[in-house]
Amino acid sequence: MEDMIRIAVDGPSGAGKSTIAKAVAQRLGIDYIDTGAMYRAIGYKMLKKGINVDDLEGIQRLLDTTEIDFSKGDIILDGQVINDLIRTPEISKQASSCSAVGIVREKLVDLQQKMGRAKSVVMDGRDIGTVVFPDAEYKFFITASPEERAKRRYNELIEKGQKVNYDQVLADITDRDHNDSTREITPLRKAEDAIEVDTTNMTIEEVIEYICKEMK
Repeated sequence: MEDMIRIAVDGPSGAGKSTIAKAVAQRLGIDYIDTGAMYRAIGYKMLKKGINVDDLEGIQRLLDTTEIDFSKGDIILDGQVINDLIRTPEISKQASSCSAVGIVREKLVDLQQKMGRAKSVVMDGRDIGTVVFPDAEYKFFITASPEERAKRRYNELIEKGQKVNYDQVLADITDRDHNDSTREITPLRKAEDAIEVDTTNMTIEEVIEYICKEMK
């Protein structure tokens, strides 16, 4: 399929990658792959099966019998739609832990690459342009100042009715940046050929327009 395209969207936590990647995919009429949701799916299955993050043999057995796919905005784990089941704080924590396990990353990167070979996709994450699709047709690195990202995350959590403190949200984002960019396995970094988009003073619509224009 010669006219297949892969669009890699990377960037730090809270930069708006998912919102932007989802909107671009919709506009182009292609599938959006949320790699974060894939780690959540594995975390969810591990919790359900009572498998500890240190139990590498147990994790390997689980990975050997796991199928993850995306269709029309749904994430499907072993044939079941699990959209809402994986959006809890407990699963977020579990996803973060299991994303640092080498065999989990290997399995999911392999799955992500298979998806990108089978159809046109927009994929967002931390290592899409550097590890998953170093040869992607388009690469974007979405970023914003830590303060702006914290403000967005804070507002999002307040809207969901959570009691949060802005300074704590900012501290969490700064910690996450440090962990993501210094971890041993596939740290967060901008691919050399990626277009950097600083969204600090941009609306979502402006970012989407900018990306679509760059692709034309």
